[in-house]
Amino acid sequence: MSVRPIRILGDPVLRTPGDPVTRFDDGLAGLVADLLDTVQEPGRAGLAANQIGSTLAVFSYNVDGHLGYLINPRIVELDSNEDGPEGCLSIPGITATRARSARAVATGVNLRQEEVTVTGTGELARCLQHETDHLRGELFIDRLDAAERRRVMRQLNAGQLGRAVAASRPTE
Repeated sequence: MSVRPIRILGDPVLRTPGDPVTRFDDGLAGLVADLLDTVQEPGRAGLAANQIGSTLAVFSYNVDGHLGYLINPRIVELDSNEDGPEGCLSIPGITATRARSARAVATGVNLRQEEVTVTGTGELARCLQHETDHLRGELFIDRLDAAERRRVMRQLNAGQLGRAVAASRPTE
């Protein structure tokens, strides 16, 4: 299908919880194709539907050779915590240390409405949790520890986001 533009912090769709998918039709297939095309751009690990303007509960992932998607995803198992760097396509130029589970199991369905289970460790575990949070209307900065959140908010308030967004736009 096509690579879609990414919605940026401040866009209300990013704070909108995803609606459960109930219609498995060509429109959904197109959305999944766009999510897969868009997540395969360099430097991308995961992408939730709300990041490209849809309020459906779908995300794609592309981590260490694992490319796929989940419809109506749920995290069903988490194991052991670790701190690690995290960023978000919707908050360009901002990274922070965030605690996440080192192992995550997510379930959902595919376009044929068959149950799918994805188990990840390391970056894939982080991605599964991050994208599932997006579909609840949460951003990774929402649950940073107090010191990290203050640091990130100072960067955002200092205009770092605006400069990063301008730099990420193609020039004509």
